[in-house]
Amino acid sequence: MSREATRTATIYTRVDPETKEKAESILSQLGIPMSNAVGMFLKQIVLQNGIPFEMKLPAPDPVIIRSKDDLIVKLNEAEADIESGNYSDAKETLGRIRKKHNV
Repeated sequence: MSREATRTATIYTRVDPETKEKAESILSQLGIPMSNAVGMFLKQIVLQNGIPFEMKLPAPDPVIIRSKDDLIVKLNEAEADIESGNYSDAKETLGRIRKKHNV
């Protein structure tokens, strides 16, 4: 093995203890040391030229209307948002989406 193949760099990171323990438990069951898993993650970043998994915010909870009263409550909330300026019109929203995705 060449000298280049055996060289390593050290990474220090902080993570909450619960996440570390859960990850170590899973990796142990897979027979993968934590340092190998971190190395695999970094190699995937290089290979994929980015984070190797999708990252997005969770979808908002759906609006469920079960009665006329539910509908009135939601309409009143929407009206309050409009009055307070807490909204985007469709043209503005589509413009942001197109800009974000270079469309």
